[in-house]
Amino acid sequence: MARAAGNIEIGVSTPTVADLKKHLALATDQWQANFCVVPLAHPRYWRDHRRPRAEQFTRSDLVLDSNAWCRLVVGKLSPWIRLDSADEALRKQSEAAFKQEVAWAAHLNVPAVMLPPVGSDAVNYAHCVNQALLSAPHIQFWVRVPITHPPQSTAEAAGGDEDGSSGTGAWASWNRLRCLCEHAPNLGVSLELGADLPDDEAELERWLGEPSTLGLPGSPLGIFREPLRAVVTPAVAYLTNKRGYPTLSRRHQAALARLLQHKPRLLVSGRADAHSEGLGAHVQYLRYLVSQRLAPSQQERPQPRAAAGESLRYEAPYYDFLQAPLQPLQDNLESQTYETFEKAGGGRGRQGALRGGDPVKYERYERAVYLYLCQRHQPGGEPAVVMVVGAGRGPLVAATLRASAASGRRVRAFAVEKNPNAVVTLRGRCATEAGWDAVTVVPGDMREWEAPRAPVLADLLVSELLGSWGDNELSPECLDGAQAPPQAGHEARAQRYLKPGGASIPTDYTSYVAPLSSSRLWNEATPSQGTRDDLAHFETQYVVKVHRMGVAPAPLALAPTHDPRPSGAIDNSRVAQLSFDVPLGGELHGFIGYFHSTLWDDGSEAVHISTEPSTESVGMFSWFPLFIPLRTPVLVPEGGRVEAAFWRNASRHRVWYEWALTEPQPSPIHNPNGRSYHIGL
Repeated sequence: MARAAGNIEIGVSTPTVADLKKHLALATDQWQANFCVVPLAHPRYWRDHRRPRAEQFTRSDLVLDSNAWCRLVVGKLSPWIRLDSADEALRKQSEAAFKQEVAWAAHLNVPAVMLPPVGSDAVNYAHCVNQALLSAPHIQFWVRVPITHPPQSTAEAAGGDEDGSSGTGAWASWNRLRCLCEHAPNLGVSLELGADLPDDEAELERWLGEPSTLGLPGSPLGIFREPLRAVVTPAVAYLTNKRGYPTLSRRHQAALARLLQHKPRLLVSGRADAHSEGLGAHVQYLRYLVSQRLAPSQQERPQPRAAAGESLRYEAPYYDFLQAPLQPLQDNLESQTYETFEKAGGGRGRQGALRGGDPVKYERYERAVYLYLCQRHQPGGEPAVVMVVGAGRGPLVAATLRASAASGRRVRAFAVEKNPNAVVTLRGRCATEAGWDAVTVVPGDMREWEAPRAPVLADLLVSELLGSWGDNELSPECLDGAQAPPQAGHEARAQRYLKPGGASIPTDYTSYVAPLSSSRLWNEATPSQGTRDDLAHFETQYVVKVHRMGVAPAPLALAPTHDPRPSGAIDNSRVAQLSFDVPLGGELHGFIGYFHSTLWDDGSEAVHISTEPSTESVGMFSWFPLFIPLRTPVLVPEGGRVEAAFWRNASRHRVWYEWALTEPQPSPIHNPNGRSYHIGL
């Protein structure tokens, strides 16, 4: 049997299988397929529940050993089954056959069962499938969905509805089915790319939010979890090249390349004699396409090769993996967490100093400090007092020292850090690294430390306190404490670290948010055990490198934050009501949060860092976007509108966010009073 091509398994499906053992040998040895889709019952065996037949409806399970059944075979239901037929006798026959074949599949322990297409009003189809999902939770059920054309006849659709199996109707029918089945994790899609593709390229975007999974080593079919299980290419959709071998049109290749980013299983369906070499010629062609596919990325746009390779290498393990945001005020970060953001970014830099691992972030911070020094200070003058607040293990301190050397301006640096373990590292660097004799390490919370007023006040505050959504790691609260005495509360504050006219890097940051369609992320947020009424999972925000998502409207901005703060009352609470036009309908699973920050702008050059797609800092991996889930997915119609409200709330001891959908239908307000998730001060 062939190895999976680039971790993508390729299977074959033929209408009939006379001798299963020989067919598997042919498919896996000669055609080099990883698995076969096989009818569960004899295609000519028509069951009548009123007159049971004595002969066997299928082959014996002794034909294969249990290892072959569970690794190499995907079952396929009988094509004549009509679960929503108006003919009561046929409907009952279909229900009996459906249950019998699903029970047989469970007995064989096959990993998946291929279901026929679903119509737009297939309520009984959904009822039967839902029962099967609950009775056989170890089996994955793949619903065949043609991306464009309806089946050859209305009789092919188990739901008995032709319109529900074409274009937009196919997706709507699938979405209706999974909603009726409560988004069961073992229900998925087998998307069929027929001879013709949709005229509207946006139709393909619907399925990019229906992600797929990888198989596990040692198991060609692996463990299935996500909705898009396979992409089917019928043999009739292939063209013939000059050498007589099958090939796909350029449009098909482009569509398949988009879907390959999400690593679905590939399936060739057709007659075994579709080519002189059987379906093996099609399998080899698909292997070639897989080997030529481009490396996946969230955004399809050019980027420098070095930055692309480094960011992809770092980000790939985190694709669609939900993580709780850091709480750097409440918790002391571990060495491994610091190292995550410091490693692999250039090794040891000048003078033996450890350079920050994020090749974009620290270069831009260094550039921002350089521009500030050149604009505000003169060569040979008094040293600029730079306070790095929240210094961690010192990457921003090192960036400041490099900027000082490059600009020819001297600096006196203070590294303020509350984590006593990181302070050990900072002091070690001061003792061993060249240039660090100009650094004073301050062990303490920036909100409580009293900077010496004579003769030292800061010319510049430097921080990297931003979170995935800008202010969700408490940058406002931290810098408020650094700029004002603790007893001031939330009243007007003198900037106690800064000289009059002092500066801050960053100078501002803005949070952005957009609607998100990604059943993968929503399923990841669903508790693996317990009920879907477990609110905490859907009232928590998650850091995630979004990889599998449907097309989303452009993000909109929330209120920006500027540093240093102007004099006057400081209120870090926020409220925003936003409206998004959604040209392409689909299922809304939540929102995705970004940020854009200006580090420094001297009037002639501006330095930014951003995760917002239109201004994204390509290659920067210190921050991933923020997933803000909805408790229940909502269907948004074509040309519809999404309206939502977001709140940032602050008290003396914690900060929390609340959010609610208002259009196309209202949702409950999520996380009221921070009942499920908050950030501790």
